[in-house]
Amino acid sequence: MPACPPAILNLADVAAAFIDPTRESQAVFRKVMDAVARPGTIQDLAFAPDAPQGLDRAAGAVALTLFDFETPVWLDPALRGGTAEGWMRFHCGCPLTDDPVKAAFALITDALAAPELAAFNQGDAKYPDRSTTLVVQLPALDGGPRVTLTGPGIRSEASLALAGLPNGFWEQAQANQAKFQFGVDLIFVAADRLTALPRSTRVTIQGN
Repeated sequence: MPACPPAILNLADVAAAFIDPTRESQAVFRKVMDAVARPGTIQDLAFAPDAPQGLDRAAGAVALTLFDFETPVWLDPALRGGTAEGWMRFHCGCPLTDDPVKAAFALITDALAAPELAAFNQGDAKYPDRSTTLVVQLPALDGGPRVTLTGPGIRSEASLALAGLPNGFWEQAQANQAKFQFGVDLIFVAADRLTALPRSTRVTIQGN
């Protein structure tokens, strides 16, 4: 499917982004890389600017840092045509796509209605790193069913208890890891906090 057509943009309605783009984007990038390197740890992005309606502070900071004109983005339908879409088009220059397989990134704010992980680009034998990275905005990074994490970057084991994920999500995550080195990577955000689940991390569902 073709990329989503650009929405009409009223610059007067576009909120500000980083005041010092180089320094602030580098700071956010380090937080993202720390989260990916140490799955299950929570990173604080309280220093980031406010994001437009529909996006939490952490989600906006990740978009400003990782999205650019070379990264097609699958945008949650709840955000399309709104202030968040215009904000990202202006500050990131990222093209949007309706096709999850063509997305370098996916920005999801309604996890319950999102496509399954297998619907996104899984990478291929030549370019496994070109799979989709999903940025999933949740109501909280705690308070949900707890899972145990093991694998690279985890000394013994870690855990997550993310709130707001659909039933069966952790089974999808297990299937995603089983395909390593293929599969998607996940960044979870809520308010001004962030954590990550790279495809190399093994998930054990407690009680199973």
